[in-house]
Amino acid sequence: MNSLDLIREFLKDRLEVEPERVVLEAPLAELGVDSLMLLELMFEFEDHYEIKLSSDIKSPATVGEMITLMDGLIAAQKK
Repeated sequence: MNSLDLIREFLKDRLEVEPERVVLEAPLAELGVDSLMLLELMFEFEDHYEIKLSSDIKSPATVGEMITLMDGLIAAQKK
């Protein structure tokens, strides 16, 4: 499962957001993601990819920013 699929599944399960709405340019807030939901999504990434997020990470505003952030952390962990 890639990052986009994980986000789509998470938002469908938690907020009933249709997967086709979850595109790179979609603002997370417009999909119903508030600050608490964003933390839950980040915890989901931590659990799924077995990574530890730093507390000083800048909050992403769009799905694309979230994917870039998570993919970068996953790639850094593999090195």
